[in-house]
Amino acid sequence: MNLTRRELMKLGLGATALAATPRLFSAAKAAPAPAAPNLPLLTKTIPSTGEKIPVVGIGTRTYANVTDEIRLVLRELGESGCTMVDTARGYGESEVVIGTITQALGNRAKLFLATKVGGGGKAEIEASFTRLRTDKIDLHYVWNLTNTDANLGLLREYKAAGKIKYVGVTTSSDNQYAQLEQIMRSQALDFVQLDYAINNRNVEERLLPLAIERKIAIVTNLPFGRTNLLTAVAGKPLPDWAGEIDVKSWPQFFLKYNVSPPAVTVAIPGTTRPEHLADNVQGARGRMPDAAMRRRMEQYFASL
Repeated sequence: MNLTRRELMKLGLGATALAATPRLFSAAKAAPAPAAPNLPLLTKTIPSTGEKIPVVGIGTRTYANVTDEIRLVLRELGESGCTMVDTARGYGESEVVIGTITQALGNRAKLFLATKVGGGGKAEIEASFTRLRTDKIDLHYVWNLTNTDANLGLLREYKAAGKIKYVGVTTSSDNQYAQLEQIMRSQALDFVQLDYAINNRNVEERLLPLAIERKIAIVTNLPFGRTNLLTAVAGKPLPDWAGEIDVKSWPQFFLKYNVSPPAVTVAIPGTTRPEHLADNVQGARGRMPDAAMRRRMEQYFASL
């Protein structure tokens, strides 16, 4: 049986983390719980500038409509200290939804907006500014290495004009890794976004070390895996030693693993529900796994 994350949360996974942000429960009609003290927020450094950024953000591929839950997610993200909101013109109405809500909330300054350009070139870039209702985009990628040279040239023009702060490229396909490696070696990039999870570690051998060498920030998509990691652990206990890295739920376990390599800067789990955001934000707090703990986490997951 496949369980959704919401069903897993109802079974008790992440309950402690959710209790840490009781005001989110009012929207979900759940009883508030006493607030727990927040652990320190984990940040990483963007190598090209030295700017610090929290290690967990949100993905917004399924933001098709303005809803109360998405409004809460974008409001509470800004209040949490976490900042990255990842979208794309290719995600249907996601940019419009984000632009509409952040303008109404007045919290654009609290967020780090990242979007992408594909085959639409300059018109697509201009449309993103309009749809996001902003005159500055924090990070603009070339989506899935589409027309990389031409699109990077355009993005750098906007960067020089002060309208885009960082530029980069994305992929979520192993078939593009060789091309991505060549681009990382030959182009000046601030960010690369790629797929990475505890059960999907193909980038570890070459691309993550190259990012450190080339001083490129890494954003990880699909941190809960291509196959549903949360379904895979449904009903399975967290290890007794999870508290050593301040982990109290499986989503926190997978996120802490995901952002702990030195090369990884931010993970962007898809997030549409405030209770999921509350749990994920706790995964951006407290102690980070070291190399020995990462191996322990891999071995425990493999044993399930």
